[in-house]
Amino acid sequence: MKVISANNVNDAFRKGVDLFKSDVNFRRQESRNGTTLECIHPVTTVYEKPWERVLLEKIRDANPFFHLVEAIWMMAGSENLRQLTHFNDGMKRFSDDGKTLNGAYGHRWLNTFKLNQIETVVSMLKKDPDSRRCVIQMWNAVKDLNSSSIDIPCNTNIYFKIREGELQMTVCNRSNDMIWGAYGANVVHMSVLQEYIAARLDLPIGKYYQISDSFHVYETEQWEKIRLIDFDGFYQQLPMYYPKKQVPIVNHPQTFLYECKYFLNCLPVNKDLELSIADCNSISWGSFKNNIFPFVIEPMIKAFTYHKKRDYVESYREIEKIQAEDWQEAAFAWIKKRQLNWEAKHGAGS
Repeated sequence: MKVISANNVNDAFRKGVDLFKSDVNFRRQESRNGTTLECIHPVTTVYEKPWERVLLEKIRDANPFFHLVEAIWMMAGSENLRQLTHFNDGMKRFSDDGKTLNGAYGHRWLNTFKLNQIETVVSMLKKDPDSRRCVIQMWNAVKDLNSSSIDIPCNTNIYFKIREGELQMTVCNRSNDMIWGAYGANVVHMSVLQEYIAARLDLPIGKYYQISDSFHVYETEQWEKIRLIDFDGFYQQLPMYYPKKQVPIVNHPQTFLYECKYFLNCLPVNKDLELSIADCNSISWGSFKNNIFPFVIEPMIKAFTYHKKRDYVESYREIEKIQAEDWQEAAFAWIKKRQLNWEAKHGAGS
C-alpha cells in the first residue's frame, strides 16, 4: 500500500505525478480505454484539508465550472444527464440511454436503494457518535457486477466516523484515474458530501482518506505534458499556496439539499440545454440561504455561459464577482485558456 499524505488536492496532485516518474512504482496495464500506467500497489491519499478542493495546476486544466455543478448535481440526488451537458458535453459518452447516468453517485446516495443513505448516516452518528457502521453504498452487485453498462461506479462505498471531535471520511475506489478522477472530480464531489454531513452534525471536517485499488494514468498526450511537472522534495515539505478567501459549500445545512434540487430544476432541461443569461437571471438567487449559490455559483455559471457565446468581456466581469478566491482563480485560468485558443484559431476580436 502506497500512502500519499497531502495538505490539499494540489499537494496530492504533484505527489501523485512524482509517484509515476519512477517505473518501479507502476506497471503498464491494458484497459478498455487504452494503455495505463497502474501503480503496483493500491494507493491511499490522505487529505488534511479536504475543503481545499479546487485543483489549480494549470497544466492539468481542470474544469471548475463542471466540477462544482456536478457536485451540486450529486447532492441533489440527480441522474439526469441533460443537467450536466451544458457544462461538459462529453458526459454524453457515459450514458446508456442518452437521458441518465447509470452510476450517478448522488442518485445512489439518496434514491437507488429505497433509502436515503445520507440522512440515515446523519441519524446514526447523532445517536451514536462512536459508531463504526456508517457506510454509504454506491456499488450495487445486482446491477453492476458483470454489467454491460457504460457507466459503472468507480467509487464503491464510503465510511464515516467521528474521531477527536471531527468527521472523518474514507472513500473506497475500485478504479481511479489520477488525472481525471482522483485529483480532479472525485476530490470535489466527495469532500462536498463530507462537508454537508459534518455541517449536519455541527462538527469540523476531519481527514478524508481515498483508497484507490487501481490507481493509474492513461498514456496520452496530456500525460506526456503533465509528467514533466518538476517536483522539489524540499519545497513540497513547505505549505503549498492555496487562496485564503473561501466560501463554505454549506453554511445552512437544513436547506442545502433542497437548494441543490431547486438550482438544478431551474436549468432548462427541455431545450437543447444551451443555457442563456436570461435563464440564469430567472433563478431567485436572493432566496438561497447557502452562500455558495449567490456568491459563487451564480457568477460562475454566468461566466461560463458568456464564454460559450465568446463574450469574454462579460465573462471576466462575472468572474470578478466570484467571492471565493479558489474558484475564482480556477475559473479565470480555465476561461483565459479557452479565449487564447479561440483567438489563435479564429483571430482576436472574432
